[in-house]
Amino acid sequence: MVPAVETALPNDVTGHIASRGRNITWNDLPDDVRMTARQCILDWFGVTIAAQDEDLVRVLTEDVLQDGGHPAATLVGQPLKVSVRQAALVNGAASHALDYDDVNYAMGGHPTVAVLPGLLALAEERRASGAALLTAFVAGYEVGGMIGLLVAPSHYARGFHATATVGSFASAAACARLLDLDAQATRRALGIAGTQAAGLKAQFGTMCKPLHAGKAAENGLMASRLAARGFTSRTDILECVQGFAATQSDNFDAEAALRPPVGGFHLRSNLFKFNAACFGTHGTIEALRRLRADNDVAPGSIAAVHVMVEPGADRMCNIREPTTGLEAKFSLRFNAALSLLGRDTAAPQTYSDAATADPDLVRLRDRVVVHPMPPGWSHSLTECTVELHDGRRLSARHDVGIPATDVAEQGRRIRGKFMSLAGPRLGEARAHRLAEAVEGLDAGSDIAGLMALARP
Repeated sequence: MVPAVETALPNDVTGHIASRGRNITWNDLPDDVRMTARQCILDWFGVTIAAQDEDLVRVLTEDVLQDGGHPAATLVGQPLKVSVRQAALVNGAASHALDYDDVNYAMGGHPTVAVLPGLLALAEERRASGAALLTAFVAGYEVGGMIGLLVAPSHYARGFHATATVGSFASAAACARLLDLDAQATRRALGIAGTQAAGLKAQFGTMCKPLHAGKAAENGLMASRLAARGFTSRTDILECVQGFAATQSDNFDAEAALRPPVGGFHLRSNLFKFNAACFGTHGTIEALRRLRADNDVAPGSIAAVHVMVEPGADRMCNIREPTTGLEAKFSLRFNAALSLLGRDTAAPQTYSDAATADPDLVRLRDRVVVHPMPPGWSHSLTECTVELHDGRRLSARHDVGIPATDVAEQGRRIRGKFMSLAGPRLGEARAHRLAEAVEGLDAGSDIAGLMALARP
């Protein structure tokens, strides 16, 4: 538990966390960590490019074009360049628009959509090398995991969206690493990010949720650039009186934050999405998909469906009767129906406004009952039970919190996902070249060529 807001918290946590991000070098990164970082980036390009027809991307693009600015960074998936900060905002929001991006439990949110967009825009402006980009990405990712653990679990339970809040720090750490800021400037960058960190879970199911990712990216980018110019800030923003932890969490777990993660890198626990919905629904989707396949369950034979999930899911992804495609992504009941009807949850177009009124889906959705899991269960575990009219009960479980052990096979799945998302917009040949450019980032002298491929 944290002391009162007026009481300083112990330890130089901000300094330790800033040092972790600042001190990561290219030579520190094992081959599998480099590979996973490239996979995060390729996955990010895929979900960002596929989101270009979303209304929120159109609105944000129109808004930044109205403002104008120095065209230094690419709007991914569009034949446009805008200012670096504008690119961070729009690309960040676009990459979270489909809710199809990766997850990390330590951070408590979506890391790549917060860390990469500002970093990528800055790297394009500075013509940074691929190795420098990857190093800075890992630095930001690790800082995000540390700060997420520092304030878990009450920060998220209070209603803060960690992708937005913790993501602002992670973005700042990544950009600070690319700018090679010294120790004090890096701490100031975290301080500047901390005073901007905001985002409410109440906005889930609206355009504001993806906006959170864009703001985190922009916040961190601005924080690092201001810090580089000498802008002042508290250098102990995480632990100080009225600082981030004291005002936004009931927890201050410095031991968890500073303890080396399993395998040495939080990035090794990255979880990719292969269903285009909120990650909190994925256990339900996968458990019911397997149950349906193993038992050849006909929808008409189903009397009731019981979904047992961690209690926090009720406030995250349990919209009972979604009326838009965006709301459908945050509905356990709707996703249960999709899975039992054999619908393609990997395809973003499955989550349309029209689908929410589909009579077959609505009929099955209304037979789904969501229950909180009992104490002691893993928060990443889901158990589903289907009751049939003939009296039989069929059950299946799925744990979404287990990272892939075969990183190469994971890469092949990410490549397939990327091509299915980016190919229709860029064309198969151009999408293939972009994938090759990302996969060869280590050897790239600068990323200008890669970014050119992301502009159709």
